[in-house]
Amino acid sequence: MTIKWDEITHDNLIHLEEVLKLHDQAFPIEVREAHNIFLKSLQYARSRMPNNFRFLIGFEGEQLVSFAKGHYLANVNSGFIVYIVTNPLVRSKGLGSKTLLKLEELLTKDAISAGNTSLKAMILETETQDMVHTEVEKENCIKRNRFFERNDYKKYEKIDYLQPPLHDGGCNIPLNLFIKNLQSNENTKKEINETIRAIYNEKYYLVNEIDKKVLNNCLEKMELGTADIFN
Repeated sequence: MTIKWDEITHDNLIHLEEVLKLHDQAFPIEVREAHNIFLKSLQYARSRMPNNFRFLIGFEGEQLVSFAKGHYLANVNSGFIVYIVTNPLVRSKGLGSKTLLKLEELLTKDAISAGNTSLKAMILETETQDMVHTEVEKENCIKRNRFFERNDYKKYEKIDYLQPPLHDGGCNIPLNLFIKNLQSNENTKKEINETIRAIYNEKYYLVNEIDKKVLNNCLEKMELGTADIFN
């Protein structure tokens, strides 16, 4: 399979509708972001350098086969993967891994542009089996977690991780946290905690615009403090 890579940007929205349709089919409602958040993420990329946002899309011919979204978090020199999705109609071994590596390549470029020699780590959230609604969602959840493990991501066991509610009136969402270390030194617990706090600031506060009280409530439950980190 030959994949042609492209990026959706603030000035290139041609394939956005097609991507949003695939996004809506892929995730349970609790972790499925509203469509306007995609646009806010693109605006964020224009205003928070050296932090950045990447919206990768992959095509085989004219068919959309995958997409991935990720933030570069400059103050912790790490990449945060928001979503990675492959088209269920496409049967191609290794498509997900290729998409993951391409996103890592783009975020590494951001790390180098910020003055680093390399990207320190990649981090992501995945849903747990407790939150699925159907057998199909359960199967997808199991496959997704196994996929990340095959691609050198390790489940982080030292915290009961919470994603803040993505929708008004929602509850905190217990998720799995997976980390891929990209440097010789392992990430310490302190460094991972700082990365989570950076995710909360750059992603959930500045892009999703979730109320500080809600975010601090999650941080407190994860024992990460409630100091005002949001700016």
